[in-house]
Amino acid sequence: MSDATGTGQVLQNECSKEISKINVKKIILRAALVILVFSLVTAGAGYYQVKKLMQPVSDVQVAPKTVYIPPQSSTGSIAALLKSENLIRSPLLFKLYARFHNLDTRLQAGEYEFSAHQSLPEIVQKIADGKVKTYSFTIPEGFTVEQIAERLAEKGFVDKNKFLYLAKEGNFDYDFIKNLPKSKTKYRLEGFLFPDTYQIPKGFGEKEIINLMLRRFKEVFLDANRERLEALDMDLKDVVILASIIEREAKLKEEQPIIASVFYNRLERGMPLQSCATVLYALGEQKEVLFNEDLEIESPFNTYKNPGLPPGPIAAPGKAALEAALHPADTDYLYFVAKPDGSHEFTKTLRDHNRAKRKYLY
Repeated sequence: MSDATGTGQVLQNECSKEISKINVKKIILRAALVILVFSLVTAGAGYYQVKKLMQPVSDVQVAPKTVYIPPQSSTGSIAALLKSENLIRSPLLFKLYARFHNLDTRLQAGEYEFSAHQSLPEIVQKIADGKVKTYSFTIPEGFTVEQIAERLAEKGFVDKNKFLYLAKEGNFDYDFIKNLPKSKTKYRLEGFLFPDTYQIPKGFGEKEIINLMLRRFKEVFLDANRERLEALDMDLKDVVILASIIEREAKLKEEQPIIASVFYNRLERGMPLQSCATVLYALGEQKEVLFNEDLEIESPFNTYKNPGLPPGPIAAPGKAALEAALHPADTDYLYFVAKPDGSHEFTKTLRDHNRAKRKYLY
């Protein structure tokens, strides 16, 4: 009887232990569930908060802001600058995002234009890509170096005197200008600063702008025509000189190859070019009408008095004029006279030329 009672007591104790274990497991499970739910809620709230901090600071249409990031700026200083301009919500998140995406070492200095509608990732990527704000300027075909310097100085991009000095004395790493003389011509780079529309960032100086224009000359004309130059055995400087005269003489691009043929025909016959454009360059001024005394100016650029090509270009020729100098029309013309509408009458004989002059000039 005592054994049965003892056995029952043992069984009861064992059951109590099992029940206690089950209760503990339930408590642990409930605690774990509570912790899990809390963690998920916290994580969800954190994710929502991070996502919110990465969104644009405003959905209201406002004007873009221009921000200058100085050279050697740290990620933290950039973040603080953007926060002060109310372009990001969290400087800390800016730094963490840039570092996580390995962009913190790629952030570039410069002037940027940001919108309040740009998200933090968009802003970080823009700075990493160096998509700085640019300023535009256009150099028309036929501009001289002095006109180019004046145009750029008016826009505040260059110091005129420094630009002119570099155009005359500056050294630039392009093979096509290495042999250009620094004497004989007023500006060594006359004719080689390619006329076009350019975009430059803030801080671009005189040398950088000249480099940009020389590179455009190489890309647009020289790279595409090296074989033609070699086939014709033509000196690049002579092509540019002739193209610059064509540019200043022809108002209509379709007439440029014809005007080129006139000059080639005269050169082949040993006749002076007699280009009014070269005389105007020698005079250093623009005049609607040249007088006889103007044609007597003592200058190597006076092609009424000096045979052959002048010593250098007289302006910056555009692509069409340069190609006309390489591909002149096949004509027998030796003369041309400008008409009131800007076109020209081309003639083969002096008699016909004088008749055209009486018709259009007197």
